[in-house]
Amino acid sequence: MVTRGDSFVFGQSLKDVAAFLGIAVEARRELTVSEIAGRMNTILAAAERYVRQMPDDLLTHKVPNRDRTYRVLTHHIFRIPESFVEMADDGTLTAEALVARPPDDMQSFGAIADYGAVVRRRVADWWSAAPSRPDDKPVSTYFGIHPLRDVMERTAWHSGQHVRQLMAILEMNGIPPERPLGPADFDGLPLPEKVWDE
Repeated sequence: MVTRGDSFVFGQSLKDVAAFLGIAVEARRELTVSEIAGRMNTILAAAERYVRQMPDDLLTHKVPNRDRTYRVLTHHIFRIPESFVEMADDGTLTAEALVARPPDDMQSFGAIADYGAVVRRRVADWWSAAPSRPDDKPVSTYFGIHPLRDVMERTAWHSGQHVRQLMAILEMNGIPPERPLGPADFDGLPLPEKVWDE
């Protein structure tokens, strides 16, 4: 949240923050919803590959600078788009839905990857059911009402940022990521410059 006096805006929308602070934002080409759907599929397919590479003895290890286990992080990568699909047509995206913890019986990276495969199919089915949804369809979220395109973009880059972290985790543990994603796979998504927060 960004505040100024008694006014505030949620930090989840960079457009809202820039407008609130009166900052001119450098124009960039925005991806269409179709392009975002393609990026999301690439990101989720990679996430599933990388999670399957993780040895289960790393389940309770924690990510750098955060009180979050690898088990929770890998589940979260898939929970982000699942939450989006659950609300995209008629619901409200809640913060609680995004950070829902993995079920107690999901105690292996294989089980998390299987869940991820189901989520990826669910996202693909949602997209193929109505690929001509209007970009500006209003979507209700915990950070306000925003166009479908913007919420979908945030969903893709949020999972994408965590996939970048997952590739780094594999490398930190001496495991080369299988078919690593590169800049072209994230092109057009407003990802943070750094993989980890300082």
